[in-house]
Amino acid sequence: MNKILILLVAAICGTTSFAQEKKEVDEKPIPIAKSFVTTHQGTFGTTTIKYKAAAIETYLTDNDGLPVASMWSTAYTKDNVTDTSKRPVTFVFNGGPGSASVWLHMGLFGPQIVKVDSDAKEDDGAAPYELVTNNYGILDLTDLVFIDPIGTGYSRVIGKGKNEDYWGLTEDANSVAKFMRQWITENKRWNSPKYIAGESYGTTRAAAVANVLEDGGQSMALNGLILISQALDYAGSTSMHDNITSYLTYLPSMAATAWYHKKAGQEKTLEAFVEEARNFTYNTYAPALYKGSLLSASEQNSIAEKLSYFIGLDKAYILRSNNRILMHRFQKNLLADKGLAIGRLDGRFMGDEADDVSEGPNLGDPSSYQIEAAYTAALNHYFAETLNVEMDRPYMTSGQIGGKWRWKPVPDGQYWEPMPVNTAGKLGETMRRNTEMKVLVASGYYDLICPFFDSEYTFSRNGIVRERVTMTYYEAGHMMYVHQPDLVKIAKDIRTFLTQN
Repeated sequence: MNKILILLVAAICGTTSFAQEKKEVDEKPIPIAKSFVTTHQGTFGTTTIKYKAAAIETYLTDNDGLPVASMWSTAYTKDNVTDTSKRPVTFVFNGGPGSASVWLHMGLFGPQIVKVDSDAKEDDGAAPYELVTNNYGILDLTDLVFIDPIGTGYSRVIGKGKNEDYWGLTEDANSVAKFMRQWITENKRWNSPKYIAGESYGTTRAAAVANVLEDGGQSMALNGLILISQALDYAGSTSMHDNITSYLTYLPSMAATAWYHKKAGQEKTLEAFVEEARNFTYNTYAPALYKGSLLSASEQNSIAEKLSYFIGLDKAYILRSNNRILMHRFQKNLLADKGLAIGRLDGRFMGDEADDVSEGPNLGDPSSYQIEAAYTAALNHYFAETLNVEMDRPYMTSGQIGGKWRWKPVPDGQYWEPMPVNTAGKLGETMRRNTEMKVLVASGYYDLICPFFDSEYTFSRNGIVRERVTMTYYEAGHMMYVHQPDLVKIAKDIRTFLTQN
């Protein structure tokens, strides 16, 4: 063999060796799936039950049957159930995208919940935080399975799995649907009534998952969806210039929040003032926005006066804003006289910022940073001390997945013109195929990210069967259950929804 041939063979072998080494580096190890099962007893509603808590890793596999992802879930199932066809199971997740199920777990549905200031006036401070028995839990009515999508909680890709196979609108829905089918099969619950409870982006996911579950060769019809702070059509929850829909959908929430802070509508009840804002939005503000610069000066002035009446901002400022108030500006200006910025998730919260003339809040969202530490600590403490969970990595309550999210709803290579995310049409389709599925929509009056009026706007179109939709309202924000009276109310509303289905 001449020298050239020897060098060529060596180069080929070296390249092959390098490729194998790179492949081994890229391929994540497949550890043994961990499982932590404990037994408990608790009183929910007025019923005392014994139940099992299973905090486990479930491996999702590829077409070759190889594990590619580990999805973490915490399931609470009632003991000694002889007829599972009469025992519902509810799958629960939060949103983000990039949020673990910590909020609904430790705030509304879990056996224990963490206490934060119900009146949104005090920061959660530093540990220790108070965990209490959830006297309003619904475990007497339904088993609960809390799901952490890939990249949240303890969930992650393994083996040959790649994050991009899960971090997307369609990819995420497919993986959650796959997990649900797998859990139902492993736990022999195919004939049990099935529900999904989602919050925020979790409602986007819920509508998509419900649609996916009716396809794929294993059709699974759901009995109902519980949509907390719904976000199905993003045109109504994206405050940005030239998005006329958002100017409309946010206005009644601005009015409600101005009422709460005593900046508007004080001679009326909240409900009456909100109804007045609804009527103005539909009958006067919408036509004015669509006329745009065709409005006369007197018409523009008249609209500005009414907007000032509803949202408590100075009329001159509103006129300079061309009668179009972006949400971050409203947050900064409503309480500018007090040097405070209000929350986005919940307009009741207030933050004292150093820069009083910035375009919007610069510390972040006070309705997030004033409770997040309590929820994170409570979940980790509860896992360690009550469920005996011991893991080799941190539980990620939130992350930066959103910036890497694939919002495109169609496969690569298929034509698609960019537009706001919208899974409301999928929900409409699913409701018309599944004539038994009902929907509960829970909205907070002071939610300034997923406004309650957007719920009404979304559910009055998109082919949704309105007769099977129940709308409920709360005097708090995005996570209305942090407000004690609303925790009681939403728990009661969910009980009614489950028992009337």
